[in-house]
Amino acid sequence: MNEPEGLRFRRLNRPQIITDELQEPQYKGTSTYSGKVFRVTLVTLGGCLILPLLVVFFLLESPIHPELLSLNEPPLMSGCYEPNIKLREAQRLFEDQLVGPESIANFGGQYGDVIYTGTADGKIVKIEGKSITVIARLGKPPCDGSREQEPSCGRPLGIRVGPNGTLFVADAYLGLFEINPVTGEVTNLVSAGQMVGGRRLSFVNDLDVTQDGRKVYFTDSSSRWQRRDYLNLIMEATADGRVLEYDTETKEVTVLMENLRFANGIQLFPDEESVLVTETTMARIRRVHVSGLNKGGMDTFVDNLPGFPDNIRRSSSGGYWVAMSAVRPNPGFSMLDFLSQKPWIKKLIFKLFSQDMLMKFVPRYSLVIELQESGTCVRSFHDPHGMVAAYVSEAHEHDGHLYLGSFRSPYLCKLDLSKV
Repeated sequence: MNEPEGLRFRRLNRPQIITDELQEPQYKGTSTYSGKVFRVTLVTLGGCLILPLLVVFFLLESPIHPELLSLNEPPLMSGCYEPNIKLREAQRLFEDQLVGPESIANFGGQYGDVIYTGTADGKIVKIEGKSITVIARLGKPPCDGSREQEPSCGRPLGIRVGPNGTLFVADAYLGLFEINPVTGEVTNLVSAGQMVGGRRLSFVNDLDVTQDGRKVYFTDSSSRWQRRDYLNLIMEATADGRVLEYDTETKEVTVLMENLRFANGIQLFPDEESVLVTETTMARIRRVHVSGLNKGGMDTFVDNLPGFPDNIRRSSSGGYWVAMSAVRPNPGFSMLDFLSQKPWIKKLIFKLFSQDMLMKFVPRYSLVIELQESGTCVRSFHDPHGMVAAYVSEAHEHDGHLYLGSFRSPYLCKLDLSKV
């Protein structure tokens, strides 16, 4: 419609709304392009990080096949387990002259005051005063204590004095031996690698001998893993450890108990009707009945220890010394406890890192506890950072002192019990 001639209409301007918000300028194309670049970069970086992990997880084979493990919450580090630094009162002996003196035995009385131990390079040595004398070698040289040479060189672990003045030695790779400490004559009693109860002896660890010398009880920590792969055994939580009996008269070897997770140290009970066995992976001590009415049975002597036990030895008070080279701090963080419910993380870790590399991250906390004959804790000695006593494997009491063996350190330690 045309406006009538002579009349004009005014258009009303709409009121402008003013706000405090500033309108962002729009640059067509730039924002979209930047967003695409950011997203592409993010995806690329993520792919660069995730792809190798996927390759490792799915394509690389893990050396271990860990089982789901159920451990109780670690006991509080209080009371008998209260942390201290009493192990730092120990004196190091023969530093850099001994490598990995795992276990200790001593003669007294008519034999003089001498100590015997086995070392990482396959030697059995006598320590008298300030001198060290090699009395026997169990394996074949060359022996430098390296991982590669262990199987042929041998690795002496548990050592005991027999009733006739001979030494009984458990070698992880070579088996059980009896040694005349005077002549150096070596007798192989049981060969490692032989089939016993349908499985090979692969990791002979510790032993004890009856007072009449008739029976030798010993542990075979695993049928699958050797000593040099002990960390694999712990992380996999393999239940293939055994307790065995060797009869020195009949020469027969009998399996007494099996399905233990890292059967380690062993100690005869006073009545010799049972043996105490440290089950390292489970942080406990088992009692295996070897004779009497309960023969063939097993029960738990001490459960839920504050660390992972190695060797166990008698104390002068009638109880037991238990050595631990790794603890389960509470309060605190225990990696082994954390990983016990996460086998897939264990597999990934062992795909990425070697055992030697992982050992560098293991805390050097050393702990020794004394138990009553009933299993109740009496006292404990600690070195939280392993400054003096590191990688403790055994606590052997002799003449008012505690001699501390180590599966890794290049020395022995000697602790005066009257000062702690």
